[in-house]
Amino acid sequence: MFNRFQSLLAKGKKGIGIELAPERINIAQLRKQGQGFKVTTLYSHEVPEGIFEGGQITDSPALAELIKEAISQSKVKVDSVATAVPMREAVIRIIPIPAELDDNELKDMVLNHEAGLYLPYPREEVDLDYQKLGFFVDEDEIEKVQVLLVATRKEVTELYLDTFEQAEIKIDVLEINSFALIRTIREQLRQFAPQEAAVLVDIEFDSTEIAIIVDGVPQFSRTVPIGTYQLQSALSRAMNLPASRNTELLQGMTIPNTPVQGIHTGATGINPGMAALLRVLGELADELRRSIDFYLNQSENLEVAQLLLAGPGGGIGQLDEFFTQRLSLPTTQVDPIAALSLEMDEEIPLVQRPGLGTVLGLGLREV
Repeated sequence: MFNRFQSLLAKGKKGIGIELAPERINIAQLRKQGQGFKVTTLYSHEVPEGIFEGGQITDSPALAELIKEAISQSKVKVDSVATAVPMREAVIRIIPIPAELDDNELKDMVLNHEAGLYLPYPREEVDLDYQKLGFFVDEDEIEKVQVLLVATRKEVTELYLDTFEQAEIKIDVLEINSFALIRTIREQLRQFAPQEAAVLVDIEFDSTEIAIIVDGVPQFSRTVPIGTYQLQSALSRAMNLPASRNTELLQGMTIPNTPVQGIHTGATGINPGMAALLRVLGELADELRRSIDFYLNQSENLEVAQLLLAGPGGGIGQLDEFFTQRLSLPTTQVDPIAALSLEMDEEIPLVQRPGLGTVLGLGLREV
């Protein structure tokens, strides 16, 4: 059913945003204050091993209990929530539709005819939503409208709905995490021209979500199995430290300004832990380069203007300078608190701010 995967860009009711991640549950509540917003609640709750596997929920009842516990400890009053599924679980496509169709005809065309041509799964196995974008004239001089199509498998949608139902919480909005993140940096994205792409690099716990964004809309996405856990593990092994899911050690690291050739030869003069960390970051940079090259090869008259680092790993000290040097592309660590001019009761360290984009975007959706 269409309304199961609830309206991507419509306004939600008053509520809170809850982000589910393999290592944490994040909760955010915002309220309107003057011309801006104030964060009234920002809370993070640890998720132990065994609840997620490969980024997917594997123990829904246990996760539901953790959500209840997080809600209780955050002291928020919950009516309904906005939450998100990982981008890796979604299919995002931009499809052309004849411009002369009215809204009902467009809906029927997208959901019942065109969608099946762009999905890797049978139409009956997915939940769909769509949003009209801009008009354009194709090579045959026919006016068409671009439509953003988003789909998830029904089994994924049902898993999230069921988990929150077990936690006795109503989902008001279910969207894709990259859309929530983009919402927090929308003004930043508006600085780019139509022929300029921004690459959103969301470094999460066990993966990095790469989204190439043009005119504020994801045009290409890819998931790379390198996240803060892999970075932390490489660091720990090299320093003979026990393996741990706690990646706070990374937040205290600062990436040295090391020449690229030094990383490859090992002639860096740095300790083994940092050398191991740099090797994994080098692998991530190579995957980023492959993704960018692949997309640019499919696109005409488009250039990548900037990399935007987000997620729990996006705030590592001088990581922006590392990618700027490694990929010869301007790189910035996103700061959703500054981007939204949010008022906070407590100061949030800069290293933690890139990791708050998704949950703040969900909270913003609910204001």
